[in-house]
Amino acid sequence: MKGSWLFMLLAIVILLLMAGLPWLLDLKHGIWYVEGTLLLSALLLYMLYANIVRPVNALGAGMDLLREQDYSSRLSLVGQRDADRIVKLFNDLMGRLKAERLKVREQNHFLDLLIEASPMGILSYGFADEIVMANSTAVKMLGENPEGKRLDQLSSPLAKMFMSLRRDDSVTVRLSDTMIYRLSRLSFMDQGYPRPFLLIETLTDEVRMAERSAYEKVIRVMGHEVNNSMASIRSLLDLLGEIRPWGDDDDLSAAVDACVHRAEALSSFITSYSKVVKIPPLRPAPLSLVELLNRIETFVVGMGKSRGVNLSISVAQGVQPDELPLDAELLEQVLINIVKNSIESIVSAKEPVADPRVTLEVLAPTMLVVTDNGPGISSEAATSLFTPFFSTKPSGQGLGLMFVAEILRRHGATFSLVTSSTDHLTRFTMQFPRKQ
Repeated sequence: MKGSWLFMLLAIVILLLMAGLPWLLDLKHGIWYVEGTLLLSALLLYMLYANIVRPVNALGAGMDLLREQDYSSRLSLVGQRDADRIVKLFNDLMGRLKAERLKVREQNHFLDLLIEASPMGILSYGFADEIVMANSTAVKMLGENPEGKRLDQLSSPLAKMFMSLRRDDSVTVRLSDTMIYRLSRLSFMDQGYPRPFLLIETLTDEVRMAERSAYEKVIRVMGHEVNNSMASIRSLLDLLGEIRPWGDDDDLSAAVDACVHRAEALSSFITSYSKVVKIPPLRPAPLSLVELLNRIETFVVGMGKSRGVNLSISVAQGVQPDELPLDAELLEQVLINIVKNSIESIVSAKEPVADPRVTLEVLAPTMLVVTDNGPGISSEAATSLFTPFFSTKPSGQGLGLMFVAEILRRHGATFSLVTSSTDHLTRFTMQFPRKQ
């Protein structure tokens, strides 16, 4: 537009000069000269507009379209051959840009849908080390929305483990709620700079199935071989005990009786492992958590009293009992095992526990918590509590929590066993679904 005004001003100046020239030179027939000059000037103006002003205006309009990223509009031909070639090239370029922009938008939309539907947790960093994107799976795994926060501002244990990872590193971790994750810290190029993102992959089901298959096979083979051998040994020992070839030697008789006792103990030891593998199928029936605690109250209170531990059962204020599909017999055994572990942790503490106590509390119609004030669980042991054959007790077999975890998983319950860093109490929290 600026160029067109300059050309208009130049043409007017030329026109005025040419119109006043006859009078300045005192020429005859000045009127015809003026008219011819006017016609010539008008022709000159049209040629200037057609060959310079219109192409310049078209270029200016094209620059405005690019600046506004309006790839849908097109330029009209100006009637000048070279300018029209540029206009055609510009229109073709705009068509390609529009197609590429539409393709990028469709791909980004598909990528957004794919990320949101992914079973893996995905988190993306901004350039200020804050998390700018997290899909719904990541929010669920972390237990909070991390967008706009740094990793050190999150309370999830997964965030703490991510902080120790370097770029392009991966690690498999097991949490105290028996969940197993693979954490990966990767990066992609954004505006010429590497931009980190995090992946959280759940491996719980795969690892659990592999572990279960492995320990079931080991237990079956071990049980078969040991029981067959012990049966032969016990038969031989019973025969020796009857015929007593050593006569009246009481020492030999005592030795044989000790061997019989150890054979029975070993058979019982192997049988206890087999029982974990052969857990009966669930027989759920409507039952509230309050009723479940009432069924075992007398037994567990007596169990605590016999070891000098105060045991209490309570229901949080305002909680209305709700019937859930529970197998009462199996869950009674689960709670007895949990309480037994709590009592033993208190009794076996290196330093005496002041006011030893265990509390079973219904915090919600579907939530049950067993709390003790024992010495607590170390962070190293917390990640291995529910693994096969792991035990923190010197004489433990690693069966109790394995049995507990299996029964709770069959009920579809989520659970965790952690020692709080604030009040130092150890809590076994169980959350049951309303329907299976």
